[in-house]
Amino acid sequence: MNILKIAAFSYKGEGGNPAGVVFSDQMPAAEEMLEIAKQVGYSETAFLVKHAHADGWRIRYFAPEREVPFCGHATIASGAALGERYGEGTYKLYLNQGEVSVSAEKSANGIFTATLQSPETWSEDAPREYVDKVLAAFNLKREGLEPGFPIRFAFAGVKHLILAVKDRKTLADMSYQFDIVKSLMADEDLVTISIIWRESDELFHSRNAFASGGVYEDPATGAAAAALAGYLRDINWQGKKAFMILQGEDMGMPSRLLVRYSSKTGESVSVSGEVRYISDN
Repeated sequence: MNILKIAAFSYKGEGGNPAGVVFSDQMPAAEEMLEIAKQVGYSETAFLVKHAHADGWRIRYFAPEREVPFCGHATIASGAALGERYGEGTYKLYLNQGEVSVSAEKSANGIFTATLQSPETWSEDAPREYVDKVLAAFNLKREGLEPGFPIRFAFAGVKHLILAVKDRKTLADMSYQFDIVKSLMADEDLVTISIIWRESDELFHSRNAFASGGVYEDPATGAAAAALAGYLRDINWQGKKAFMILQGEDMGMPSRLLVRYSSKTGESVSVSGEVRYISDN
């Protein structure tokens, strides 16, 4: 089985979040896909099969320890792989529930950029008692959080918890108790806990704990980027509706995500990024 290894949301030809991409004639059994994802060792591997009854592709995503309903960076990687194989354009992707689209475009210097349109978004306040447990596991205090950004669950295909900190150092110092956080995430079916710091109305820095998938941290998280946009819309944030997220910097894997959203509540969010192919050599 040919497994493509592609880093999504790379920045200046470096970094990005590695994903496996597998094309098959038939969708493998879930157990086989989970085993392949473990062997690949990335936070997610995407499996694609041409849809038998519709125009597009059936896609499933597996982390090393679980299936994930939707994954942004693996979708970006899949979009680039589809563009490389079948040409630039927009491709429909059918999830376990619902569908998204991804488009691929090749630049003059040969670099592919992919853009996903997320599932619809929603957000809601997180219970105080639950948040207190999360903050304790991250050794964070409420006074270190940005008061203009309420602590909420946010959804764009999968569910995240968003915490906004007041300063860059707090973000850089992020650490947490893995097993405790993994259990807390399971309690609320969270895929990541997204910790953000706003540098300006057009630039956020982010770190995303991914204990739920058996990975300490994700260097670029497209689904969380879309969820953040939906969250900002829901809290009536007065910043830009097109912004950049820099992620992975503190891991030595710099990543850039370009996000755009409309004013319409719940509407799909656009998340774009460049990709680079990973060689085993």
